[in-house]
Amino acid sequence: MALSPPQHVIIVGAGALGMLTALELHRRGLRVSLVEKGRAGRESSWAGGGILSPILPWNYPEPIWRLSRRSLDLYQALGIELAGRTGVDPELSASGAISLDPQPRAQAFAWCERERLEARPWRGPLYIGGPEQSGVALPWIGHVRNPRLCRALRSHLLQLGVELLEHCAVTGWYMKAGRVVGVRTADGERRADAVVLAAGAWSAQLEASLPVAPVRGQMLLLACEPGRLASIVFRDGRYLIPRRDGRILVGSTVEHGGFDTAVSAQAREELLGFAVEVLGREVAGKVEHHWAGLRPGTRDELPYIGEHPDLPGLFLNTGHYRNGLIMGPASAELLADLMLGRPTRIDAAPYRAERARRRA
Repeated sequence: MALSPPQHVIIVGAGALGMLTALELHRRGLRVSLVEKGRAGRESSWAGGGILSPILPWNYPEPIWRLSRRSLDLYQALGIELAGRTGVDPELSASGAISLDPQPRAQAFAWCERERLEARPWRGPLYIGGPEQSGVALPWIGHVRNPRLCRALRSHLLQLGVELLEHCAVTGWYMKAGRVVGVRTADGERRADAVVLAAGAWSAQLEASLPVAPVRGQMLLLACEPGRLASIVFRDGRYLIPRRDGRILVGSTVEHGGFDTAVSAQAREELLGFAVEVLGREVAGKVEHHWAGLRPGTRDELPYIGEHPDLPGLFLNTGHYRNGLIMGPASAELLADLMLGRPTRIDAAPYRAERARRRA
C-alpha cells in the first residue's frame, strides 16, 4: 500500500468497470487518466445483457451477491445523474424477472426473505395469447441498456475533465523504486502515482500473474413488437431481456475458446430455440443481430479488487466474469476506499489478488 494516498491515477481499460472506477475516484478528488486500447465501452461492456442481478443469485457465492446488492442501491442515483448531465438515458428499467426454472423454489423464497427482497409465486402467460406457465416472480430485478450506459459514462467523464486516451495500447508498467507509477505505451511513458488495471478479459495480457481468461458469450437480438415481453425471463441458465422499444435480447452461451469473437450457427440455433420455446414460434423469424463478447473469467468466478500483492502501486478491478455491470458501482467504491486507506462497506478479503498466488 502506498505511504500516502495517490493524487493521480491511471486506469487501464475504459469499459464499464474502468469508467465507473474513474467516476468514483474523480468524486474522491483524484486526478484520473483513462487509457483504452480501442474505444471506450466497446468490448464486453457493450456486448452483455445488462441484467442488474446475478442470474438466480441464491446460486452464487456470497461475495458476488454482496457487491451486487450494494450496486443495486447505487444504480438509481447513477442513472438519474448520467441522464441529467449528458442527455443519454441509460434506460434503467425496473421490469422485474420471472424464473421458470423447475428447481426447488423453496430455496428462492428463503433466500429472498433473508435478504428482505420480494419473491412470490407466479402463474400466467408471458405474452398475450401465450400458454400459462408457472415460476417465481422477482420484482426487484431490473436491467440497464449497456451501450447507452457506456455512452453516458464516457460523455460524463469528459464533461468532468477526466483524461481519456483511446486507441492507446498499454504495453507494460513504468516502475520507480519498486512501485508501479505509470504505464508504457507505443507513444511513450505516462506517469502517475498509481495504476488501476481494469482491462477485463485482456488483463492477463498485461499482467501474466493474473489467472483471468476470456469466456465467450453469444447473444441474439430479436426485433419484436413493443409489449411482447414485459419481464426478464430466466430458465435453464439462459435469459430473455425486454427493451423499451420491443426488442428482446436472448442470452447466452458460455464458451472457453480464447479471444475468438466469431459467432456460430449452432449457438444461433440453440439460443433461438430457447426463445421460441418461451415466446412462441412467431419470434423464429425476428433475429436482427447475432454477436459475441468476451467475459473476464477467474478460477473461482470472483473478481480481483485491491492492490497487487507483488506489484505495489498496481491496483486491480478485474475478473468480474458475467456480472461486471451489476457489481460495477460497488467494485469501484470498494477499490476507491482501499486505495485511499478508508474503511470499506464490504469485506475486501474475498476479492484480494493473493488468491491467484495461492492457486498458482
